[in-house]
Amino acid sequence: MFGGKDKSKKTTTSSSSSSANSSGLNTLVEGTIIEGTVTAKSDIRIDGVIRGNLNCEGKVIIGETGLIEGQINCQNAVIQGKFEGTLSVQELLNVRQTATINGEITTGKLIVESGAVFNVTCQMGKQATTNGKATDRKTTQVKRLQKEAV
Repeated sequence: MFGGKDKSKKTTTSSSSSSANSSGLNTLVEGTIIEGTVTAKSDIRIDGVIRGNLNCEGKVIIGETGLIEGQINCQNAVIQGKFEGTLSVQELLNVRQTATINGEITTGKLIVESGAVFNVTCQMGKQATTNGKATDRKTTQVKRLQKEAV
């Protein structure tokens, strides 16, 4: 009797979940390793390992046990674990104190908590999302200032 009710509830819940898939959270649990390209239309949390590319239309969360080696393109990101590669975040990148990041970053806004390991080259703000000409001009101006200082 109770088993029948539980099964009907599970069926209802899973059909609701499939229709609300675009606002759901994808998860890759600890102990899982994926090699290749992952594409997600909604937010994704990584507690396992991805070696390859991750393209996400929502938020990417790398948990404390998570590791991504490769390239990420996303709207927002929160990193608590490890990342190595090229990271492109359209809006906000939040680097937590437990994070270790090595590579190249392009982001609109950046928060780095004390204690995080953050060894990157970083482009930020509107220049990060343009075609690179403005960034090149800024780099040239910095080089000129460095030469004049010497």
